[in-house]
Amino acid sequence: MPPAFPSSPPALSAPAPDVPCHLLGGLSPAQFMRRHWQKKPLLIRNAIPGFAPLLSRQQLFGMAAEEAVESRLIVRKPNGWTLKHGPLARTQLPPLKQAGWTLLVQGVDQHLDAAHELLQRFRFVPDARLDDLMISWASDSGGVGPHFDSYDVFLLQATGQRRWRIGRQKDLSLQPDVPLKILSHFEPEEEHLLNPGDMLYLPPRWAHDGDAVGADCSTYSIGFRAPQRGGLAGELLQRMADELDDDTLFRDPSQPATAHPAAMPAALEAFAVDALQRLLAERQSLACALGEVMTEPKPRIWFDEPEVDWLPGALRLDRRTRMMYDERHIFINGESFRAGGADARLMQELADRRRLDERQVLRASAGAQALLQDWFDAGWLHRMVPG
Repeated sequence: MPPAFPSSPPALSAPAPDVPCHLLGGLSPAQFMRRHWQKKPLLIRNAIPGFAPLLSRQQLFGMAAEEAVESRLIVRKPNGWTLKHGPLARTQLPPLKQAGWTLLVQGVDQHLDAAHELLQRFRFVPDARLDDLMISWASDSGGVGPHFDSYDVFLLQATGQRRWRIGRQKDLSLQPDVPLKILSHFEPEEEHLLNPGDMLYLPPRWAHDGDAVGADCSTYSIGFRAPQRGGLAGELLQRMADELDDDTLFRDPSQPATAHPAAMPAALEAFAVDALQRLLAERQSLACALGEVMTEPKPRIWFDEPEVDWLPGALRLDRRTRMMYDERHIFINGESFRAGGADARLMQELADRRRLDERQVLRASAGAQALLQDWFDAGWLHRMVPG
């Protein structure tokens, strides 16, 4: 089981779309999305004034040793790079005074309430795109080399300093025989030194190289999901096919005798095309499959059974729960439910705010309360304790 960490700070709500916010350097989320999202970088000085790290170095190292936590150790040596995947015991990490090494701990928001709450500040982007919080700790000169990501990222400096060099990279060729995806010919255009509380936004495919300046440098990376078209199509088709109730068999009463038995029959190809077209024509099935795919919990994630009995009252979603909706459905942790009217509005409120107050729960229909109880019993949501 992951170690216990400090309790979360008060809940942080997402910025209102049209209200300027300090997090984005005085831009409103709407302005940021129009001007920068997937377009150009943005450097934000003192994005979170007085920002303090969410956990200590010792706690971060402790997380890296856990089987349920994804971690990597990257060391830069005179003769090249080394990469080791976790779990990583403290004895497997280099000495703190050794220069040039980095520990990456992925999905910290899945294990730490405070990290999950930090992500709520970035919910001006749809939840379907928001991925996770990764923490990078580096000794002096530590980094992962010049590279590019296929997704958007906010790089928030937590402790120490990191120098970032960034550029619009045309040559995306990678160094051969290296365990990391490091660019062969990095051409930086800008350089920025980030202090605690500073943040840098980078769109996809903007090359960047960040090196720690001094010891005890930690950077929080808020990353976003970018589904790959082929992979998403495969997942959707698999889910839709599993739910398809069509046992129609292929028939070919007009098939003549053939002198080329290995040739694929045109009628069978047409039958396959028709099968796919019929599958894709099921738009409700497609909507359900998309919602289920996008809310599927990550690997290594499990939910704890409640330690108290169900009582209707104020509720909050577990930090690991993914919940979304469309006009006709509610999606939660890989499952879909048809919803309409007041029940749908209630569930949409839960998905958007990730909590319901006692009055809302008590006024819910018997069906909605039964569903909330099922989710409570599964550990997907919890009772909120007053105070």
